[in-house]
Amino acid sequence: MSEDVWTIEELVALTKDVQNGEIEYRGKNFNFQYCELTEAEEPKINMIEDDASAEERNEFYTKVGTERILAMIKKANDKNPDGVTLTDKVWVTLPATLRFAISTEVLSLKEGATENFIGG
Repeated sequence: MSEDVWTIEELVALTKDVQNGEIEYRGKNFNFQYCELTEAEEPKINMIEDDASAEERNEFYTKVGTERILAMIKKANDKNPDGVTLTDKVWVTLPATLRFAISTEVLSLKEGATENFIGG
């Protein structure tokens, strides 16, 4: 099979194995860990109303994205406590631009932004 085609085993491993991310931020590297979520592990969020304003939608998608990122980080931290650099308590104290860079890396948005996540 071609190297540029995922196997089922490789995809399933993403939900079991801790992955490491590295962000270059203001001339220094920041390392962190995360783990892909299965559907059952995704944060449970109520849907936004159809008539919500653009501001309400942005706020909603920011919350959804942040909760997803934090769940991915927590899962990795639980699997590999020696590699903990981020927690939900630390997350809220980080510069917003760093949080956005981490979110972009974790959600693989470098190849193209998605409509359902805004920075966190």
